[in-house]
Amino acid sequence: MYFIHMHHFLFAPQDRLEGTLGGIFHFHSLSQVGILEVKNKLGSFHYKEHPLNHSAGIPFKYNDPLDVIIKPGQRGFLVLWNQTSLLVSPNSGQIVETVQLWRGNTIVTPNISDMGINIHSIASNTYELALLTRENVVYYGNQGYLGTTLVQLPDQPLWSEETGISFTDTGMLEVLTPVADPQFPAFDFQKCIVNVQAVLNMPDLQIEPCNVEFLDSTMVEQMFTIDMNSQLDLSALMIPRPGKIPIPLVMVSNPHSLGLEAHIIEFGNTFDGNYKYKLEIELRQQQHQDSADLNFTTSIKRNTISSVTVDIADKTVACVDLKPLSTLISIGCDKTKKILVQKEAYRPISYDAPAQSDLVVYYQYEKLGCPRLVYYDKPWKPVVEIGGLPWNLSLCLRWKNGILEEIMNAEYVISEVNGITTYSYSLTAATANCRSQPQNWSTFKSEFDFLFQRTLWNRENYISCHEDNKDNPLLWPEVEYQILGGQTDNRVIFGQRNGIYTFLLSVVDPYYSYCNLETMFSVYVDGALPMAFFSPELSITLLVFTTLLSMWLAYAIPKELSTERGQRFRNFCSWLFQGCLGRCRWDWLWSRLRLWLRSRRVGDQPERIPRTQRNQTDFQKQPDTEAVRGL
Repeated sequence: MYFIHMHHFLFAPQDRLEGTLGGIFHFHSLSQVGILEVKNKLGSFHYKEHPLNHSAGIPFKYNDPLDVIIKPGQRGFLVLWNQTSLLVSPNSGQIVETVQLWRGNTIVTPNISDMGINIHSIASNTYELALLTRENVVYYGNQGYLGTTLVQLPDQPLWSEETGISFTDTGMLEVLTPVADPQFPAFDFQKCIVNVQAVLNMPDLQIEPCNVEFLDSTMVEQMFTIDMNSQLDLSALMIPRPGKIPIPLVMVSNPHSLGLEAHIIEFGNTFDGNYKYKLEIELRQQQHQDSADLNFTTSIKRNTISSVTVDIADKTVACVDLKPLSTLISIGCDKTKKILVQKEAYRPISYDAPAQSDLVVYYQYEKLGCPRLVYYDKPWKPVVEIGGLPWNLSLCLRWKNGILEEIMNAEYVISEVNGITTYSYSLTAATANCRSQPQNWSTFKSEFDFLFQRTLWNRENYISCHEDNKDNPLLWPEVEYQILGGQTDNRVIFGQRNGIYTFLLSVVDPYYSYCNLETMFSVYVDGALPMAFFSPELSITLLVFTTLLSMWLAYAIPKELSTERGQRFRNFCSWLFQGCLGRCRWDWLWSRLRLWLRSRRVGDQPERIPRTQRNQTDFQKQPDTEAVRGL
């Protein structure tokens, strides 16, 4: 059993659409959703996202329903056709053009639909287009950004009502015709392969040979990623036909997101003396091009996609084997990037409630390495080491494929993953020059475990306080400013506690990268003295009082002893001392006497007296012992 989840499709321009719906299309090459509107026998495409949502594509004739083919390769090419009409678009419907018919070097008609053709079937691939008409005529051509041209191939006995055509490879057109078997209900197929390149080289067609011998690049059949503030350099090699000067053409399918600059230079010679040329292409976000207008570019916060195609602007239709060079560019998160930071207190889950018990945390050395040493009383921000040299940075370094790419200066936040909160920030909302109330961790309180707070504050929900916000005015200017990096020099100040802090660092700047850049690192805070039981003021007061009292007693006691009252006090102390000394001596003498008498009693016992007599003797001596004990 299959379940299909459907949801309401919201399309902002639909309020002004008054015609008939001709179709809904997802144009990946333009990062747009388009709607085909038909009104008064005219068709036009409307788009959902800025900046194309404020205008429609150029209207075109739409007398009868048209099938729309989105060609593979994500280059933005469309084919719109029915039995009597053929139209094409090189840019996802923004411009819809007619198809030209050529014979040799002459244009037969700028619109093949005006010839009254009756199209039976169409074949297309990334670059090519072929028609089979009911008049048993095959047309072939290339679809390009500067126009689509067709030529008529020589007459061949291909036609039947069930015949179909398709491309098996570049320049290889396959014609399949079912053949009925009178002895069996199944069908056989008659397959005919047309080598288009060989047909176009026939002298009867009078088609000019291709003006380029070689066009290649390493970018073909790959996908590249451009993140914010990044640049991608591509290149292509071209060798023209001797005596020809072709014009290279570099196009992007989504110019609202991707901008380019291209240069061509000589790149040596071939063995036969022909010139080689290198085409250098620099790609970056259109928003970072100096010539880009805000009304032309898409929102920089949106991930988009575009294709880049290198072709020859003035190539002939005979350049069948010379395919355009095309690749896809994703304007979004570069997965190869990462950020590195070189190398009572605990409140779990909530910042407002104190800890109920101690937390035992095992240090993950394999993941965190050695902690960075930080002095507790010095304002701090992450320190990065590269090549043995320390760099004090506002954030850290950005790496790609293990190579240092740049020093970042984006806004980011940190949180102690074990819940330790004995640190603060050097800036407040006022000193950070905030114009609206800044966000902080209390804004993103959650009942989930503290370790999962990494998903709460990120680039998607971050709002800068350095912009006016009437919905969130600056009401508490003395609140902590908990964002580091960016245009401020905010730092972390550790409390009077020695120990390890494990921080999760998250980049929240929405204009730095499409990725949710995070890293975890640790620091060891040292230099903090133990916490005092008394305040410094009380300790200083007691010390001063004790010193003054000692000095007074050293002066007052000798002076007092020289008086009559002092003499009586001295005699009393002498008597008390002698009494204690005599008592201590008498106790010492008595203990020594008892020890001597006990040793004498044991030593006087005779060994030769029988046991019975010895018992009698002991009995007779017992009163004397008791008498001694009673002394």
